[in-house]
Amino acid sequence: MIMMAIDLGLSRTGLAICDKQELISYPLETIKEKDFNKLCLKIIEKVQKTKTQLIIIGLPRNMDGSEGESAKRSIKLQSVLKERLNTDIILWDERKTTAIATTYLNITNTKGQKRKNIIDAVSATIILGDYIRFKKTLN
Repeated sequence: MIMMAIDLGLSRTGLAICDKQELISYPLETIKEKDFNKLCLKIIEKVQKTKTQLIIIGLPRNMDGSEGESAKRSIKLQSVLKERLNTDIILWDERKTTAIATTYLNITNTKGQKRKNIIDAVSATIILGDYIRFKKTLN
């Protein structure tokens, strides 16, 4: 099944996708868009273009498990996408994914503008990889 993960940000949103066999997740794109409605349209276009069958939206919970403004934004994105797409959409706890992505980029010595341009897509890849590993434990 083709799955897409979304790491929602205020100005940049990372997308990652996996192959049909669900073996590898990889960065797809970082969308630079501050306007929420325009962002939704761009995501819908990517979902349709890639024939995505399941969307995993990162849910940025606080370390105590509570949900702040960023989490509410992810929930709103889920709601909007459900209205406009015939695709399953789940929310996935994304605590620490940006920290893990930062570690990966440090290891690969990725710095400056290149780092800024890809960190959200790398975070989305981590979200998707976590979900794929979880899904395999259910089988």
